[in-house]
Amino acid sequence: MTSSTAQIAPSDTGDGLMWNHMLSLYAHVEHSLGTALQRRHGLGLSEYRALDLLAGAHDGELRMQDLAARLGLNQSSVTRLVSRLNAAGYTYRDLCPDDKRGVYTVITDAGRARHREARSTYAQVLSAALDAAAQQNPLLSTLLTTARPLFTTSPQDGH
Repeated sequence: MTSSTAQIAPSDTGDGLMWNHMLSLYAHVEHSLGTALQRRHGLGLSEYRALDLLAGAHDGELRMQDLAARLGLNQSSVTRLVSRLNAAGYTYRDLCPDDKRGVYTVITDAGRARHREARSTYAQVLSAALDAAAQQNPLLSTLLTTARPLFTTSPQDGH
């Protein structure tokens, strides 16, 4: 193969390099969040995110397939996740009144309390992990400096 026909690896392109930096940031932040939530609150990261979605949902409930889609999990994984939350007393399952095949997951008062306890840990660790990444990598610093103001809306705005 001659140099004029050599293919460029995706990571050699501008988008590829950016994506690799973002993946590195994602992995670092996910690890930091998961470790802190497990150690301080006995919650896995997906469990926290499920409680967060349920706490913010109308009537504190979501259909199982909606929860799966919002968490980026398949049906089997969300079923196992909800089973753990049910066993801990943080959620319960309820049948959809309009469609008896539909199942809702509903957050309990204990689930709301656990979510409230863990919410500040999540926010603090998230900010600290993003700040640390920005200090270590000038490219991520630029990305975060540009992106953060775009997402500084209030929770009531739905963002």
